[in-house]
Amino acid sequence: MMHNTRPVTYLVLGVAFLLLTGVALFTFTSGDDDDQDAEAKAVRLNAELVSAGLRAPAPDQIARVLGDDGGAVCADPGNALRRSTLYGMLTNGAAGPGQRPVIAGNNVLKGQLAIMKVYCPQHLDELQRIAGDLKTGAVDA
Repeated sequence: MMHNTRPVTYLVLGVAFLLLTGVALFTFTSGDDDDQDAEAKAVRLNAELVSAGLRAPAPDQIARVLGDDGGAVCADPGNALRRSTLYGMLTNGAAGPGQRPVIAGNNVLKGQLAIMKVYCPQHLDELQRIAGDLKTGAVDA
């Protein structure tokens, strides 16, 4: 006949599990303040885009994508990799040796500048300097 020799171990592990669960429940925050901040910034961005004459997604869509900090848009926008990505998108669409830079439309960075104005104004001057170096012109859309 076998005797259960581990009741103390099971009891200690059960109590520890319950304590950890209780600590987790009491320390969890739902992020309501972040949600409200994200919604407020999304409403501001929506208004900025509309006033710039651009199509604007709904504020709840903006809040989901950019959150309360601007997401990837505000993550060091002036570094070399992000600039090269921007310049790579301002091409004729060909690949390889046929790829050439183009004269971009005047509105090409209005959306990006509006996002930075609302979410990360500390980087706005840097992007305006980069945008100022681009050759732009009137382009039929």
